[in-house]
Amino acid sequence: MRIDKFLKVSRVIKRRTIANEACDAGRVMLNGKVVKAGAEVKIGDIIEIQFGSNTTKVEVLSLKESPRKEDAASMYRSV
Repeated sequence: MRIDKFLKVSRVIKRRTIANEACDAGRVMLNGKVVKAGAEVKIGDIIEIQFGSNTTKVEVLSLKESPRKEDAASMYRSV
C-alpha cells in the first residue's frame, strides 16, 4: 500500500492530498528515510511525520484497503 493512502485510511492524516503534500515536502520518513507519496508500506514499518515542531511516530500493524472508522486506530500504534 502507498504511504499516502495508508496515512489517509488509518486516519493519521485526514486527507490524502494533505498526506501527499507532506510527503512531497519531505516531512514523512519511513524507517529513517525521507520518502515520496508512492513509497510502499509494509507491516512492521515505522513512519515518522513532522507537524511543525511536533513529530509523530507510528508503527504499521495492519494494512486494510477501506477500514471502518472504529478499525482505523488498530492499523497502527504510537512509538
